[in-house]
Amino acid sequence: MTLNVSRRSLLALGAGLGASTLLGGTAQARAPKLGTQTPYWHRFMLGEAEVTVVSDGPLPLGDPSGTFTGVPKEEVKKMLSDNFLSPDNVVLEQNSPIVNTGDKLILFDSGMGTSKAFGPTTGRQQKSMKEAGIKPEDIDAVVLSHAHIDHIGGIVGADDKPLFPNAQYYIAQSDLEFWTDEGKMGSPLKDFIVHARKNLLPVRDRIVFFKDGQEFLPGVTAIAAPGHTVGHTIFMVSSGGKSFAFLGDLSHHAVLLLERPRMEFSYDTDPKQAANSRVKLLEMLAANKTAVMSYHFAWPGYGHVAKVGEGFHYYPEPMQMNL
Repeated sequence: MTLNVSRRSLLALGAGLGASTLLGGTAQARAPKLGTQTPYWHRFMLGEAEVTVVSDGPLPLGDPSGTFTGVPKEEVKKMLSDNFLSPDNVVLEQNSPIVNTGDKLILFDSGMGTSKAFGPTTGRQQKSMKEAGIKPEDIDAVVLSHAHIDHIGGIVGADDKPLFPNAQYYIAQSDLEFWTDEGKMGSPLKDFIVHARKNLLPVRDRIVFFKDGQEFLPGVTAIAAPGHTVGHTIFMVSSGGKSFAFLGDLSHHAVLLLERPRMEFSYDTDPKQAANSRVKLLEMLAANKTAVMSYHFAWPGYGHVAKVGEGFHYYPEPMQMNL
């Protein structure tokens, strides 16, 4: 029997064989699927200082209803959907800058540590530091924006021993006293108090207090931003004529609490005061075009804020590549 096969038929047959292979045939790619991600750190220069951002891992808050308040929940969900974010599960990042000034190695905030209060994806700061080539014993200073569970949780390890054995710790005195107060153990704040005492009391003799407006480390100046907690503080970090503001928890979300900066957040100690601090300081940073590093914005959390109407917009900074 003779087959009359045209060139067009052969091409169609080849395309069909290729498609069947892609859809589950026996042929495989030259390399296996890796199933891995890039290490969770990013490095850039700030003037003469080197900044390495390390992650403590994603922190899921779940349904925004009840957490972001003062705005109808339908509007909150629409704001998320309009920005291609899940309307049912708000996920925050945890971005800690480590600043090498040449004289000091300074870590800002320490993550959740051993606590799994927000699920299993947190608590990777030590792993991120190792990936970045930074040893915990080389940290000279740990600067704490406030004493909430996700900012002071990585000071001690599972054995309750300090993870940064050669560091001094810096925090507002009012925050230390509030969150280590044993008298609050019977309140709804119990889990936060337990975790703060677990992490802060073992290093109490190494804690130094700063004041509003004080340059307490070379190139690091405290700026009071109360409301989220009683002593919540942001920090201006400067080197070689360049600066950024580490925002801590001034704004937890780059959409919800920037577009609607007077929206309230349920974890604020004083939501009205927190909103006032947020608006006041974001207006200053936007007017001065000061770069910001936000603990909870999308990785790696570095960019600028600009005033837009009654709110603000966040513009991520392109990642620097040192080739």
